[in-house]
Amino acid sequence: MNWPEPLILASTSPRRRELLALAGIDAITLSPKIDDSHFVCGTMSPREWVTTLAILKASSICGSSDLEEGTVLSADTVCVVNGNILGQPKNATDARRMIISLTNTSHEVLTGWCLKTMDGQHSKHGCELTIVKIGEINQEDIDTYMESGMWQGKAGGYNLSERHSAGWPLTWQGDPTSVMGLPMHRLTVELTRK
Repeated sequence: MNWPEPLILASTSPRRRELLALAGIDAITLSPKIDDSHFVCGTMSPREWVTTLAILKASSICGSSDLEEGTVLSADTVCVVNGNILGQPKNATDARRMIISLTNTSHEVLTGWCLKTMDGQHSKHGCELTIVKIGEINQEDIDTYMESGMWQGKAGGYNLSERHSAGWPLTWQGDPTSVMGLPMHRLTVELTRK
């Protein structure tokens, strides 16, 4: 599929914009008109959940933008620990709980994505899985991190590249950009496929 231009990123996330820019992909950014914090997963699997949220975000842009041409790219990311979904923390207490629950164990990071033409005629979606392991983090480092506020707006309360650069004991299997909000290995293929 030759996706029509312009590419419209359905997100105001600076990390997602940066990932596209690093891949040499130009995009317009628009904020979806939905607040996913009002939705609950219900009986959906985490994989179905993040994919559905990505589809809803793309559909929101298609239904509310004045642009008549182009392709919307949307995504949603969650961490999954023992079957429980960890989205963005509500506050510092919630972020601390999340970080502590993720230490010394592996967890799944799922990123649902959707590409949809503005005319609604074509769409494609999927979900990418990355396994992340976080080792031991001492209490002082957790306290400093909580005070920094860097946990805000991040699924599971952390950003892989930031925390890796900060020296947290992180390892992963899969696409690290997916953990950061956009599965660029997959999307680069999709966006350049003729």
